[in-house]
Order: sequence, then C-alpha cells, then structure tokens
Amino acid sequence: MAKVGDLAYLKVTAQTKIGAFLDIGLERGLFLPFREQKYPLMIDRSYLVYVYLDKSGRLSCTTDIYKYLTADSPYHKNDKVTGTIYLLKPETGAFVAVDNKYLGLIPNSEYFSNLNIGDTVEARVIRVREDGKLDLSPRELSFRQMDADAETLIKAMQDNQGILSLDEKARPEDIEHEFQMSKAAFKRAIGGLLRTRKITKTESGYKLL
Repeated sequence: MAKVGDLAYLKVTAQTKIGAFLDIGLERGLFLPFREQKYPLMIDRSYLVYVYLDKSGRLSCTTDIYKYLTADSPYHKNDKVTGTIYLLKPETGAFVAVDNKYLGLIPNSEYFSNLNIGDTVEARVIRVREDGKLDLSPRELSFRQMDADAETLIKAMQDNQGILSLDEKARPEDIEHEFQMSKAAFKRAIGGLLRTRKITKTESGYKLL
C-alpha cells in the first residue's frame, strides 16, 4: 500500500466535487485534491502521484511530482528502461519517470506516436546529460530500427495496392503522421528496400515488387 513519501502508480476510481480518489486497497481510496491535479484525469486510468499528509493530517497525493524525482540513475547510453509519462509539453517532449523515480525525457525529435500522461513506456537511453537526466527514445538503434521501419512501409504498400505515394521529398510532418517515424528514418528504410529490390521508384512515389 502507498505510504507518505512514496511515488505510486495508482488507478483513479472516482471524481467528485472536491477531487479524485485513487485505489490503494482501502474502501475510501487516496484523496487527490483538485488543486493538485495538474492535468485532466480519467476514471480507470492510472497515474503517477506523490503521497503526502495534508495540513489536517489526511493522507493525500499530488500529480506535481517533478521535484520528487532524482537524476541519480544507474543507467548508461543504450540501456533499456521502463517508465511512466507524467508531463507532456509540445515544445519539449514527453517527460518520463524512469522506474517511477528517475528524471527522463523523450524529446519531440524521438517520438512520433500518440503518448498520453499515465502511459507506461519502454525506451532506450540515448544520452545521459551532465546533470544526470536521461534523454530517451522509444525507437531502437538505427540499424535495428531500419528493418522494423521497412516492414511498416511494406505493410502500408500492401494495404494500398502496392503503392506508396510519399517519397523523399515529402514533408517531415506528413511522414511522421502517416508512419510514426522521422524523415531520416523513412529515407533509411526506403534506401534499404531499394537496395534489396523489394520496391522500385516511380514518378509518383514507390511501387512494391
């Protein structure tokens, strides 16, 4: 059971006029005041919270957890980690609590799929900053990811009569929206498929052979 001073990943069981309640195995649940909800909560979804005692001595919690995370992680570049998304900033990226206690970030340049606060993610450490914070990517090393990206493109072509209308001149945002990969990753995958003669270039894009 979550106790004072814990960072806990808990499910929302109810929303009331005064706040939410989270499941900690007790009938009443752990109280999360409205003022401590830094983003909208959904019933039956889990979120990472910090547990504390309020001024009246009641067990409560907050979603404002940044200051309770540490940068003193044991991880190094290319290590695989698991964490919980606790904040999304469009201009920066997805903030991740690695092991629900270490400071991590998936920069905007490293994720292309939909991520939500409360999601549990698996990622690779791409950089350990001087201050100890971890930069992360949900994608594999490029030489490994290229095969997965190529399969994504082949599947898209199979679903579209063997045709891929996007090419290397496409806008990065169009590639990201369609395939959840960067333009650089797209070009690597296309290059591999051309070299292995699985596709051919056409006037309007590519064709599956």
